[in-house]
Parts: sequence; structure tokens; C-alpha cells
Amino acid sequence: MKKIKVFVVDDSAVVRQVLTEIFKSDPTFEFLGSASDPIFAMDKMNGHWPDVIVLDIEMPRMDGLSFLKKIMTERPTPVVICSTLTTEGSDTALIAMSLGACEIITKPKIGLKDFLHESTIELTDAVIAAASVSLKALPNPKERKEFSIKTEKKQDISQLQATEKIVAIGTSTGGTIALEEVLTKLARDKTPGIVIVQHMPEKFTETFAKRLDSICEISVREAKDGDRVVRGLALIAPGNRHMTVRRSGAQYFVDVADGPLVNRHKPSVDVLFRSVARQAGQNSKGIIMTGMGDDGASGLLEMKEAGADTIAQNEETSVVFGMPKEAIKRGGVNHILPLTEIYKTIVGYG
Repeated sequence: MKKIKVFVVDDSAVVRQVLTEIFKSDPTFEFLGSASDPIFAMDKMNGHWPDVIVLDIEMPRMDGLSFLKKIMTERPTPVVICSTLTTEGSDTALIAMSLGACEIITKPKIGLKDFLHESTIELTDAVIAAASVSLKALPNPKERKEFSIKTEKKQDISQLQATEKIVAIGTSTGGTIALEEVLTKLARDKTPGIVIVQHMPEKFTETFAKRLDSICEISVREAKDGDRVVRGLALIAPGNRHMTVRRSGAQYFVDVADGPLVNRHKPSVDVLFRSVARQAGQNSKGIIMTGMGDDGASGLLEMKEAGADTIAQNEETSVVFGMPKEAIKRGGVNHILPLTEIYKTIVGYG
């Protein structure tokens, strides 16, 4: 099996040392080297270009976001961001994703060495996922809208009508762009309640939801325990929390709670889909989009068996075809559609 060529760009000597040990000790990877800033990195990589770049954000001479934009414009390459992004700076992660970053790993400002060793599986999984992305499906920075969060007053959520039907969406790598593509095309008065699991680190989902809310006609919120699912509203599961749907009378609510990892994820798409299958059944639609692994495949099959209409994003438009492919393989998919067609199955549903 071909090894994944990895290059690390980080101004921390500790990070470079630990990541060198991690990638050199794993036969899955061919470690090409490291650099303390993007300028040195370009010189070193020109002779032997990597399959995946692990990139910090705050560095001397050129910051990581500028370097990411340069790479994705001139020579598109899968990039994993590994940075000390905080709650206040979590919009930086979304900017990175909008520029083409595949995965985000957050590292603490203290206890860094121990954290990196403890997060070896998360780091290596992120690089493996990045190596499998479809470069043609990654966003081109030249075609991306500027990232911003606007404060636009929308109709009070309490005034929105109950939803008779539910749309459940699950996605991972490449999902931030895919969700934007789908949700920005939905009309508020023609959209049933939507519940979403996007694999994303804790603290980033709130900023991500605000970003989508600012550019969508429908309302988008990070879900809170007990939130009602209503028409014209999309609820996104918080990072590091599972989200399920329950029915009470004629209304649907979400429960947000801690719990063990499911399919190595929290939130898990399977957890959401299984609850929708049991609580909404034929009054639901399940959509699985770009992402690595098989999270959501079993849950989507349960939704289909419960009478739900189920959809998978096609391979050509998926950044990573893993999750949709596995759902199709298990027989849980009614329709396979390109990303640009998925929103049409939601408009007017219910």
C-alpha cells in the first residue's frame, strides 16, 4: 500500500519534534520533513511535494491562512490545520475550511507535548482522511465568498410553526462547504425542520451555525437541549455532544447530551439517524453527505427501513466519498444525487 507523504509546518519546535516521532513511527506514512514557517516550507517541499500538509496558523513571516490560500490557489493539496484555536478565534477554523482545509485539530497552549501524544489516533486519522479527499471537490479560494458573520434580525423562533416532517443530515470532511451549498438555497416558508450532525470540534459549531444563519434565509442555530424542531429552522448538534430527536404529541424536540463516542465520533450521525427513524419514521428524510468512514450508514438504513426517504451525495461532488459510499453499500439509500441537486429534495417537503 502506498504510503502517505506528510509535511509539517509549525513554528513550535516541540510540535515538530512530536509530530516527527508520530509520523515516522507509523508505517502508514512517509514523513518528508518539517519547517518553522511557510517560506522555509515552500523551499523544502518544492523538491518532494507531500500528499498532505499539517499546518499551524500563527507563524512568523507568513501566517497559516495566507499560506493555505496560496497553496489551494497555486497547487491544491489536502491540508490539516493543527493550531491553538480558542473559542474567541474559532472563526479562524471556519475561514480555514472555507479556504480548503480538510480537517481541524485543536491543540492547547499548555501541556502541548502530552496532548499531541494522547491525540495520536485523532491526528493520524485526520491525515488519512485528508489524503483521501477529491481535490477537484475542494473549494477554490478564488471562488469563495469572504467569511463573515452578520447580525441580521430574523423572525422569532417561537413564532415558527411546528414541523410535520423532519430532514436529518449527516456529514463530515468537506461538510461545512456542502452544508452551505444546500442550506443557502432553502426558502424559509418552504423548508421543514432540519437536524444536522457535522463532525466538528467542540466550540466551533456555534460559530459555524452563526455563519450559516447570516447567509441563509432559513434560521440556523447550534442546538440546545430541549429545542423544538420547527419549520424554517436548522439545528446543528454541538461539538462533543450527541443529539437525538424525540416526539411529544404533534411536536418534535431535540435532546443534547454527553455520552461515549459512537463510530469514534461525538456527535455521531448514527445516533441522530437512529432516533429520527424511531421517532419520525416515514415522516422523515435522511441525507448523508461527504465524509470519511461509515458513521451514519447504519442509521440511514434504519431510517429507510422505517419508511423514510434517503439520499446520498454522489462520488463526483464529495470531498470524501466514504460515508455516502458505505451507506449505499449497506442498502440504505433511495437516491444518489450531486450536491447541487440535494436542496431540491428538501424544498416543499412536508
